[in-house]
Amino acid sequence: MAWIRQLEKSEAEGELARLYERIAPGDRPLDNILAIHSLHPRSLSDHFELYRTLMYGSGPLSRREREVVAVAVSAANACRY
Repeated sequence: MAWIRQLEKSEAEGELARLYERIAPGDRPLDNILAIHSLHPRSLSDHFELYRTLMYGSGPLSRREREVVAVAVSAANACRY
């Protein structure tokens, strides 16, 4: 659990519940990197859209190359995510 207060999917209501269902449908868990935005649904939506654009948007790198860059950056930062 992150030290940043976050609302679980079972606690979510309204806009947050709709975002959670869009990002992690059904019983699929929501990654902590996104769940930390639960107290501010707009930032959750914006973060998710940024991620989708960076990883799936048009650009010179393939999806595989983008994942390699993400893994290398996470490893350099000692980040398990």
